[in-house]
Amino acid sequence: MNPKLPLRALAVAACALPLAATAQTSQSTQAPASVSELQNIVVTPARIEQPENNAIGDVTVIDSQELQQAGQSSLAEVLARHHDIQFYDNGGPQTVTGVFLRGAKTSQTLVLVDGLRVNSATAGGASWNAIDPATIDHIEIVRGAASSLYGSDAIGGVINIITKKSGEDRPLSAYGNIGMGSYGTFKSSVGLSGASDGWDYALSSSYATSDGFSATDRNAGASIYNPDADGYTRHSLSGSLGYRWKPGHRIGITAYNSYINGDYDSGPSSAPAYFITRQQAYSLSSTDNITDYWESVLQFGFTKEFTDDRNPDFPSQYGSLQRSYSWQNNLKLGTGQNVSLLLERREERPEGSTEYAVTRRDTNAAGLIYRGDFGAHHVQASVRNDTVTGYTSRSTGSLAYDLDITPQWRVGVAGNTGFRMPTFNDLYAPSWWGANPDLVPEKSRNIEARVQYSSKDTDARLVVYQNKIDDLIIADSNYMLHNLNSATIRGITLSGTQRLGATTLRASADFMNPRDDDTGNQLNRRARQVYRLNADHRISQWTLGAEYLFTGQRYDDTANQIRLGGYSLLNLTASYDFSKTVAVQVRWNNVLDKDYTNAYGYRTPGSNVFVNLAVRM
Repeated sequence: MNPKLPLRALAVAACALPLAATAQTSQSTQAPASVSELQNIVVTPARIEQPENNAIGDVTVIDSQELQQAGQSSLAEVLARHHDIQFYDNGGPQTVTGVFLRGAKTSQTLVLVDGLRVNSATAGGASWNAIDPATIDHIEIVRGAASSLYGSDAIGGVINIITKKSGEDRPLSAYGNIGMGSYGTFKSSVGLSGASDGWDYALSSSYATSDGFSATDRNAGASIYNPDADGYTRHSLSGSLGYRWKPGHRIGITAYNSYINGDYDSGPSSAPAYFITRQQAYSLSSTDNITDYWESVLQFGFTKEFTDDRNPDFPSQYGSLQRSYSWQNNLKLGTGQNVSLLLERREERPEGSTEYAVTRRDTNAAGLIYRGDFGAHHVQASVRNDTVTGYTSRSTGSLAYDLDITPQWRVGVAGNTGFRMPTFNDLYAPSWWGANPDLVPEKSRNIEARVQYSSKDTDARLVVYQNKIDDLIIADSNYMLHNLNSATIRGITLSGTQRLGATTLRASADFMNPRDDDTGNQLNRRARQVYRLNADHRISQWTLGAEYLFTGQRYDDTANQIRLGGYSLLNLTASYDFSKTVAVQVRWNNVLDKDYTNAYGYRTPGSNVFVNLAVRM
């Protein structure tokens, strides 16, 4: 029996039932009583807590509700529903995945889990396939070069995945989800959190499994293509525990551990090929108010990512571990003025079956961050130096200024620099990999301007930016890596939210020119135009939603010979609240069953439905 038909029928019914409710009573269409919303607090844009609407720059917060209603969508897909983010995968959420932030390649975007770096020291990017949206509290996204805040890799920006909850006093709360969907997908998650008597705690876990679909099509070639279904099994666990032993003094620990066993295609061999990937992040911190004007934050972090490639013909293991030590001192200079002094050390160690010429790398860094608010004027400046022992050092800086023209209108400009240190694979892998120990870091110069309007029911933003990236690391005709090319990424982004009673509209339009300066070609797998339109409408206990995405054509090679056609997707969502604690949610992705690809030869999901039962206490 094909499970797609009843699931699609259920999705249609879930989306149609509210229309019947509308016909029965006009009162059900009235908007619920307005509830004051708490302002999001963000840390990533300046490494200190501040309200989101005070943050300088192009910042987005993805909240827990959106993540918990992701359905079958991967974390990369959830991110790509927001402006200036695109992604690719190699045939499903369990496969190798990359995220482009403002057109920067996946290794040029810094990814953090609870403030800890998880970019691989060997492969460069993050293990996106191993991270489950179900165990995440929220995500903070900062666009634009941010190396003066966080060091290497932050050329396109920073994505901070936060699993822990706030430490403020709150009663015990718990949640649970259980859902089923197309491709034999099953997902479940449970969690609890609370804070009292100085203690705060949070714990969540998830389990997911899917039969999947074939990762490749015949364009992948005979050496890769296999028509079998490629599924996955994933487990995730996250937790935090803190104790405020005295007002202004807190110690805390966080832990994140995620594991995925994901199939992929490796030719017509009868033996299955699959990856086992694990992502771990642990931290121990002490936050202390030494005086009314001096906060000290000490942190030790440990992250590890490891992949066991169970290819029947070419098995391999690869990964890295990183230890980080940081001491950040936040000083209040006066009303509206803060400065942070930062000392950091990072120790990188490659792991796996590859023999590297160098097996350790240590980075020592010092930074200074200033934030000042003077009435309608807002300034943020930062400078940082990163020194890699025995290799090189890089200094980066940033200066940003915002002006409140009226209570609703704000304009801003910013300039910042970034860099990406070559990985162990780039520098020290065996010569037949093309490694080159003479490589220098990639570097970038980013400038941007912003106009923003914000009122009770309307938010609108226009951002114009240019990011110039030099010393790009690419392979020559003999497959040897060199700092050969430069690239310029120019873009204009329009985004906005409009609330009309019970209806909320969101839209964005990305216009980007990601260009290789030496060849004039479009950077691979990045579209020049992306449009998004979302609508949500509340009818009594029902919430209906629709999402539209258009992505322009891309190319899957640097020569722009392999064209990936543009595509449009329509998704529908519906949820029904049985009570304040129980709800059922339906997500129908790719309603029109469009055939498209984000990487040549690799498939993407067809029309698929996921139904979830959520309990909140």
